[in-house]
Amino acid sequence: MLKRIALTLLLFFHFIAFSQQSEISLVSWNIRDFGKTKNNEELNAIADIVRDVDILAIQEVVAGFGGAQAVAKLTDILNRKGAKWDYVISNPTNSPKFVSERYAFIWKTHRIKIKNRGWLISELDSLIDREPFLLHFYMDGKQFTVVDFHSRPYNKDPESEIKALSKFVIDSLKTPVLIAGDFNVDEKMPVFNTLKKSGFQPTITNQKTTLKWTCERADYLNYAIDNIFYSKDIHKVGGRVIDFVRFCEELEKARKLSDHLPVFLRFKI
Repeated sequence: MLKRIALTLLLFFHFIAFSQQSEISLVSWNIRDFGKTKNNEELNAIADIVRDVDILAIQEVVAGFGGAQAVAKLTDILNRKGAKWDYVISNPTNSPKFVSERYAFIWKTHRIKIKNRGWLISELDSLIDREPFLLHFYMDGKQFTVVDFHSRPYNKDPESEIKALSKFVIDSLKTPVLIAGDFNVDEKMPVFNTLKKSGFQPTITNQKTTLKWTCERADYLNYAIDNIFYSKDIHKVGGRVIDFVRFCEELEKARKLSDHLPVFLRFKI
């Protein structure tokens, strides 16, 4: 009887361990002005926030000098925290003057593999100011695609960009897809209906992701505009906003990292 119980428990814990190994965690983060303005202390704080995830998708990497260097420095810091990481950085987006940025992905190499270095979606550069960055990832031979996206500001018609991106993703990408980014639009708005009708779901709902300048009555959050949309062939295990502020007294220090909170998704393919 005891042997049977022991075997049952062993199989149970083996199943739990295998199940957790098959899960992938992704963080999407608009790290404001991510470049030479970030010092080593701030980069270390960013690394501590994301060190336990498998993939980090970054928006707002500085296009000029300092952006690529900051991504490399962050990866080096992560490499000294217990796991091996690699990274890719996009070319500067084909954008109007003072709008161009880069995107970046950083991932744990023992779990996640790539076969190319990704590319900016040139088909969208006439429709989207900062055309998205696409990269195919692989885990245990299974392929999935992450699209990194930063839309125009809310007052410059981000809706038209979201419509163009939605059409491209639905028409052109046949793998499991995640769209990670700063949409500058709340996921409840009708512009996302095309994605939702095609089976895409948002990771978070009714959760604000941007930081105010000041804390008012213990409220330091502003707008619900960051998210990760995932296709119907991806199973969501859990998702949330990573609130690294927590207390009003920490708001000023937190804003030195970014004026956006990261969005976290754990999923299976």
